[in-house]
Amino acid sequence: MTPLLSLSLRSIANRRLSALLTVVAVALSVSLLLGVERVRNDARDGFAQTVSGTDLIVGARGGAVQLLLYSVFHIGHASNNVSWQSMQRVAALPQVKWLVPLSLGDSHRGMRVVGTTADFFRHYRHGEDRALTLAQGRPFAPAPEGLFEAVVGAEVAMRFGYSVGQRIVLGHGSLGGEGGPRFADHADKPFTIVGVLARSGTPVDRAVLVGLEGIEAIHVDWHGGAPIPGLTIGPEHVRKFDLSPKSVTAALVGLDSHIAVFRVQRQINTMDEEPLTAILPGATLQELWSLVGVAERALLVVSALVVVVGLAGLVAVVVASLGERRRELAILRALGASPPQVFVLLALEHADVAGGHRARSRAAVWCGQRWRRPGWPRVGGSSLGWAGHPQASGVCSSAVMAASLLASLVPAWRAYRYSLADGLTIRI
Repeated sequence: MTPLLSLSLRSIANRRLSALLTVVAVALSVSLLLGVERVRNDARDGFAQTVSGTDLIVGARGGAVQLLLYSVFHIGHASNNVSWQSMQRVAALPQVKWLVPLSLGDSHRGMRVVGTTADFFRHYRHGEDRALTLAQGRPFAPAPEGLFEAVVGAEVAMRFGYSVGQRIVLGHGSLGGEGGPRFADHADKPFTIVGVLARSGTPVDRAVLVGLEGIEAIHVDWHGGAPIPGLTIGPEHVRKFDLSPKSVTAALVGLDSHIAVFRVQRQINTMDEEPLTAILPGATLQELWSLVGVAERALLVVSALVVVVGLAGLVAVVVASLGERRRELAILRALGASPPQVFVLLALEHADVAGGHRARSRAAVWCGQRWRRPGWPRVGGSSLGWAGHPQASGVCSSAVMAASLLASLVPAWRAYRYSLADGLTIRI
């Protein structure tokens, strides 16, 4: 160890309380920056991987972002439904491998009800081609056996304490949340929970999944969006009716070959029988992120400003302490230390402090990564984890380290300019 480095460490140890407080203050600000950067990158990746393995999403003619919002994120409402005949025509295209219809519009205590088929559990993918898994029970069976069976998402089960075997009532429409106003409930046709999904970090966690025939069954005695006065058909009689879906909200489509995706998209968009829109989920997710990503960029700027304020406070504290160290620096000069050596001494002290707050800030982020619970926090149903992006975090940490060393030049330069006579002069 060189004499200057040893001397700088002893100087820091002599002022350990003030040095520790300075390190903690700057480390907290840097931890905020690194934490925001990690969550920001992980949020972007999680957002883009909300749905994977799906080549196209098909819905009524409209905007691509709107179709993505209500079909995948369960936000907003469709401007129009798509007839079941059109969905059959799409499924009959030679390049289409599978099609999973989605019927939206009903809710349960503020959670979206999704009418679909059993193929949803086989073909829906999220993240890096991960399938949905069940924490309890099984998927709902096809009609008529599973007509009034439901599978609930992990967050629905956790919030309301649901488990397999419980009965739930669906509400018509999606007005209000839990305890909020509802137009009507389908209390005469309750559903039985047969499965609880494991947490996936997707909007499916906040959904109640039922069969398409179940959606038709609860609306048998309805017309025009309202119950028919004086007509009530019980669950034991609805099985006698034709419960084939008349229309659905959207559909997830998988193709035999990814190369044909643009050709199939053009075929669907130009169908003459009914105006449809087919979108590429990945491209539309990036478009949506460009709209909602302003908030995360603003948060990153605020975090960077916090770091700047922390470094400014570090410089202010060190510059103020130079007045108390005039005699110390003068003694060093009297013992033969040259101005460049005094400059290097002060720079080394700040480098040691900068290294300390860098290590503590990274340790704080690591602790946050280990402490966080699965799926926390959440925005729009998408998980914002702490998966970690070492390259991005390393760049931020190195940039802060460089800024700290640059800031240390200010007090080092002032110490360099102190003369021997200035340190030995008694000021009153």
